[in-house]
Amino acid sequence: MTSIPDNEAVSQLVPTAARQARRVALIVAVAFFMQLLDSTIISTSLPQMGQSFGVPAVAMSIGITAYMLTMAVFVPLSAWLADRFGARNIFLVAIGLFTLASIACGYSQSLTQFVAARIVQGLGSALMTPVGRILVLRNAAKSELLAATALITWPALFAPVIGPMLGGFITTYLSWHWNFFINVPLGLAGLLLVARFVPGDRESETRPLDWPGFFLTALGLAAMLYGLERLAHPEDGMLPTVGLVAAGVAVGWFAVRHL
Repeated sequence: MTSIPDNEAVSQLVPTAARQARRVALIVAVAFFMQLLDSTIISTSLPQMGQSFGVPAVAMSIGITAYMLTMAVFVPLSAWLADRFGARNIFLVAIGLFTLASIACGYSQSLTQFVAARIVQGLGSALMTPVGRILVLRNAAKSELLAATALITWPALFAPVIGPMLGGFITTYLSWHWNFFINVPLGLAGLLLVARFVPGDRESETRPLDWPGFFLTALGLAAMLYGLERLAHPEDGMLPTVGLVAAGVAVGWFAVRHL
């Protein structure tokens, strides 16, 4: 015969669930802070990085472009991967990729090596943001959802403000390499916290990935973003830039029609 839990037992479960939701949200917020800090911290160190690589400072923008394009391409894939392999597992992979790529960025000896590392870093970032939000949604009850969402928004408020100042300080008194090495303790702490405190979730039944839709969406976003980035370099010619943006819009239209 199944016993009915008394009111005291039920009341003890509610705070526990609330604490768990806040704990997961704080862990995800730390990962988001690392990601957003990295996106802004290098802005003041690009001239020094260009000198180190033997290229003009303006050429360093390709590292930022590669990062953004990789994010645009792989963000649509993140939710499917989370359902297929588990959100916690994918979040661990995302933090691991981001941390390893940060080490590779710091040890880069050429612009080519730096761009390759930024592509891997963009992949980790593309998985981290949406999958982190999925973890928060799955671990928070409706009554805790607003508070949990508020916790993961603070990195977007503080990281862009702190990043340029911290990057300038590190570049001046240490070297630009440490703008990336600073992610290593944050990444390791994130991995340990996720492994220890974020509950695992089972792999769910997923439909086969819509590969044509994925490629159309990725191609459209990549073309549009790259075209918009070229607007900052009018000396390269406006015709290719307009063509890229138009191609991105056209492919995006076909992607919407396909869906």
